[in-house]
Amino acid sequence: MTSLLVLLVLVLLSVALWQLTKIFDLTQVGKTTNNSQVADDNDNKVNGYLMFAFLGFIYIITIFCFINYGKFPLMSNAASVHGKDVDQLMWISMLLIFVVQTITQALLHYFAYKYSGKKGQVASYFSDNNKLEFIWSSIPAIVLAVLIFFGLYSWTDIMFVNEKEEKPIVIEIYAQQFKWTARYSGEDNVLGKANVRLIEGVNTLGVDLSDPNAQDDIVTDELHLPKGKKVVFKIRSQDVLHSMYMPHFRAQMNCVPGMVTQFAFTPSMTTTQMRETKEMTEKVANINRIREEKSKILVADGKTALDPYTFDFLLLCNKICGASHYNMQMKIVVDTPDEYKSWLKGKTGLVQTVKTAAEDDAKAKAAEANPAKTDSTTVKKDSTLVAVVKIK
Repeated sequence: MTSLLVLLVLVLLSVALWQLTKIFDLTQVGKTTNNSQVADDNDNKVNGYLMFAFLGFIYIITIFCFINYGKFPLMSNAASVHGKDVDQLMWISMLLIFVVQTITQALLHYFAYKYSGKKGQVASYFSDNNKLEFIWSSIPAIVLAVLIFFGLYSWTDIMFVNEKEEKPIVIEIYAQQFKWTARYSGEDNVLGKANVRLIEGVNTLGVDLSDPNAQDDIVTDELHLPKGKKVVFKIRSQDVLHSMYMPHFRAQMNCVPGMVTQFAFTPSMTTTQMRETKEMTEKVANINRIREEKSKILVADGKTALDPYTFDFLLLCNKICGASHYNMQMKIVVDTPDEYKSWLKGKTGLVQTVKTAAEDDAKAKAAEANPAKTDSTTVKKDSTLVAVVKIK
């Protein structure tokens, strides 16, 4: 109903403006007007002032956005060791863009006013100016070179993993439409071989169960990571191109069918610590205020109220991988080292899970082949009782 009223108001405003235009045209009857469609000095002067007005509008909007939307939750409090470098590079890039945009926009609008057209004035022309071209080519080249080298240095530092000295935990992230699955390498810290052709039953990742390295692999639907320990992710995709995206850890890597990609980082903040940060506390409080207001409306309509929001790290898909792309979310829990070990010990290995599933399947088939005999007398007695109850 509100949308209809807004649309109606817009239509009425359009009609009113159209009528005002007709009235203005009538007031100009008898006056000398310039209908040549060629701008005169007055037109150029007005356009010059309008350029200044538009420049002011740009700056006002920029200041307004900084004041009201200037909090960047993903530009601080990175939950990984390398995240600080990523944030620093992002801040430098944003600052440079802001400075360049402010200066160039001011010059653009100023020159549009200063060199506005005047009758009889002809613009001077020169084919080139080596000094100017050298300046405006050198400055961007130097700035971009610094940014690129800094980015390459950071990327190389992030991607380099010394497995012998750091002894990282190896975890496989498996992507499929439309879910994530994690496979832990177990005590030997080596993942067993896998192939999509081996997918069968509960072995949804196609792990080669005959591989000695697969005997202690653990498959879970929730990702737990220990704080302060390097983790190497081996990433696979079952069907289409996905992207492993962990925004709070500043981590992203494509999941490509037919190949294994890799990304590594060290978590620097537990889930509990992130929940207790000032920024996250304010964000959660704001979300819950919105949910409370929405819940009041839902309850008034006889619907169920929304549950309070609690922050959790999430693994998301950063590629549009299909109709249910938005469902590709996996909860990430960063524990203390002791909590992580305790959680991992309570998990059942994939090999044991497959054996248990096979045994349950065999029992179910045996039960179907030898159904239990029923007592016909008891059945007749029960049916008679039911009939008596119905007669009553």
